[in-house]
Amino acid sequence: MTVLPIRISGDPVLHSPAVAVTEFDDELRTLVSDMIDTMHAAPGVGLAAPQVGVSLRLFVYEYTDSDGLVHSGTAINPVLLVSPPPVADTDDDADEEGCLSFPGERFPLLRSSDALLTAVDIDGKPFEVRASGWLARIFQHEYDHLDGYLYVDRLEYPYSKAATKIARKRSWSGPGSSWMPGVDTFEGGA
Repeated sequence: MTVLPIRISGDPVLHSPAVAVTEFDDELRTLVSDMIDTMHAAPGVGLAAPQVGVSLRLFVYEYTDSDGLVHSGTAINPVLLVSPPPVADTDDDADEEGCLSFPGERFPLLRSSDALLTAVDIDGKPFEVRASGWLARIFQHEYDHLDGYLYVDRLEYPYSKAATKIARKRSWSGPGSSWMPGVDTFEGGA
């Protein structure tokens, strides 16, 4: 089991689009295994490669829904289609989201309720997942990481102002900022 440090907001790898995976080799398998260990240790429900400092288009996820069904997998070079997001105000509880790269904080963010994820797995085999509710939210959150966005980049006022203030207060503004699951104390996210 290898747990990797998780990059924190402000690190350039989190704010740049990731590149497509082209090599399906032992190095990729090790990265995916380490990412799963890191996601579990954090704990989180998803983790994108840029969050561990690797600019590749892949993420892992594991979420148990209200029926006890576990949704888990590795999405490599994903494409995500989403339904239009609702036109509504955010609900502080129902729309609350967190992020392992903005640790210890949660803010409400409207997301589309339905998503269609197409990707390939670690063996290069194509798959498709239709998701709704929280699983759709997880896919959108992780996919954003691959395009260089954190969920806090999408927040509306006054939450955007609060997030900016927190990042400034904690000096989250440059390369190399990270935290270590199992060592540092932050509550989980995606």
